[in-house]
Amino acid sequence: MKTIRVTAAIIIENDKVFATQRGYGEFKDGWEFPGGKIEPNEAPEDAIVREIREELDTEIEVVELLDTVEYDYPEFHLSMDCFICRIKSGNLVLKEHEAARWLTRETLGSVEWLPADQALIGKIEKYLC
Repeated sequence: MKTIRVTAAIIIENDKVFATQRGYGEFKDGWEFPGGKIEPNEAPEDAIVREIREELDTEIEVVELLDTVEYDYPEFHLSMDCFICRIKSGNLVLKEHEAARWLTRETLGSVEWLPADQALIGKIEKYLC
């Protein structure tokens, strides 16, 4: 099975987490933490900074690695490095996503997360305590 390596940004501000709704592809309309593929010879931390700049026109700072999610979708295996991040500058402009929401610890379960992202919810709830 093919493995796809990606990064995800868990952007936290004022005890809220930024979530985005996919606007394209097989998983369109599913909710996720924004991010994307790691390029060859690119560090995961560099990849997430680049992806958020490209997708959301925002500069972020990586705070720490929260988790690496390993998830088997029917067509591929996903390996996703998930970083806690802070906004340095920018306004989170949606270039590729349909919608976005700031979710509190209590509202993290209010959206339909993609399966790999769902695996992070418990850890994020603990992080926000």
